[in-house]
Amino acid sequence: MPAPRSQARQWSRTAWAVGLLFGSLPVAGRIVLGTWEFSGAAEIACLLLMLGAYFHIRSRLYAAKPDPATLLDQAGQLASDGRIERAIALLTRTIRQSPKLWQAYQYRGELRLRLGNVALAAQDFSEAIRLAPNEPHLYVLREQASTPNLQPSAIGGQPDEK
Repeated sequence: MPAPRSQARQWSRTAWAVGLLFGSLPVAGRIVLGTWEFSGAAEIACLLLMLGAYFHIRSRLYAAKPDPATLLDQAGQLASDGRIERAIALLTRTIRQSPKLWQAYQYRGELRLRLGNVALAAQDFSEAIRLAPNEPHLYVLREQASTPNLQPSAIGGQPDEK
């Protein structure tokens, strides 16, 4: 099923095309038949052109929100490029957009743990556990965040002893 924005654009284009067709009928009748035979065509064409304008305006009202999975992927790219603060900011924005996306809390917690923000990482892991209590790796990550002598070597990696 198409998104509402693309569907409204499609309806707008269809209404304009049919409106132009009806608008051209009197002109074609005049050229071919020599008379204005299609008396109601102009009114129908005007109505369809207004309907096309309505759908065009309506299509612009729908703001395209980025897909949360795409935002998670972008955050992973930023983190792998070394821009961890920007990745955390993007994950925070993703959480605001989709507050039930536990993976965003998990990834943000892993990045905060990598930066040494243990308390904030533990909060993120706890929130992820609240949203997805059947994910056992979240409990392991929260344990890593609450154990001061363990630090993760990489995102999702095994902890290194200090």
